[in-house]
Amino acid sequence: MLVLVAPGQGAQTPGFLTPWLDLPGAADRIAAWSDAIGLDLAHYGTHADADQIRDTAVAQPLLVAAGLLSAAALDASPSVIAGHSVGEITAAALAGVIDDEAALRFVRTRGLGMAEAAAVTETGMAALLGGDPDVTIPHLEKLGLTAANVNGSGQIVAAGTAAQIAALEADMPEGVRRVVALKVAGAFHTHHMAPAVEKLRAAAGDLTVSDPTVRYVSNADGHTVATGTEVIARLVGQVANPVRWDLCMETFRTLGVTALVELSPGGTLTGLAKRALPGVKTLALKTPDDLDAARALISEHAGA
Repeated sequence: MLVLVAPGQGAQTPGFLTPWLDLPGAADRIAAWSDAIGLDLAHYGTHADADQIRDTAVAQPLLVAAGLLSAAALDASPSVIAGHSVGEITAAALAGVIDDEAALRFVRTRGLGMAEAAAVTETGMAALLGGDPDVTIPHLEKLGLTAANVNGSGQIVAAGTAAQIAALEADMPEGVRRVVALKVAGAFHTHHMAPAVEKLRAAAGDLTVSDPTVRYVSNADGHTVATGTEVIARLVGQVANPVRWDLCMETFRTLGVTALVELSPGGTLTGLAKRALPGVKTLALKTPDDLDAARALISEHAGA
């Protein structure tokens, strides 16, 4: 059984879109999406530097575009689909809940709304490597931080103000080996993002929505969601609520997933799966050079 997963913000790196634009029709698709949302995706995905693509309003549409482009090149029929944070919009499009252009318009609204919310107070996110969640989460709460991403495999992402992140670096929870600042420009999945929820709710009213055509696993709680209206409702609320990727991986295990392919720019979710899902074959799509290996893996595992 194959699960296709889409990464979230922080996975982007300068120039990562460049090799994908050489595929037949890819540049035309990117140009059309760029026109639809008023953002030059080709420029940001090929020539922009790390600081430019760290901008939330840029990073989020870029990630969804890359995920959709790599999925089209792969042309797989997964049994399960899921996405981490903004990757859930990619997953919603691949599951047939909304079309590709609607996904890009929706994520553009999301990115702009979250960037605006992040500008109110200097905030950020940091990954904690190691430690026990039962110890780490209360420690974060004591510092005023939120466990914004519970990713499993000993990784929790804390979010809060710059001062709270600095306090965490000086006072790490017992068992945590390292605190690593993430390439994001705000405290996502916390109350700091509440203003963006209202903007997304308004945008959701303009969407044409269908029920998922494949099992869609929500990162709110790891549950499968059967209706398109519920998928969209969760996408709206998600920006101000924690991501529970650990529960998604538990669901993959329960469903009997045997292979996981991560869409471009892959790597983060594959790394988590290698530690949390022993025995599950994994592959990250970093460049089109990975497509043949991904297709070979899919041919072995996509039958269920």
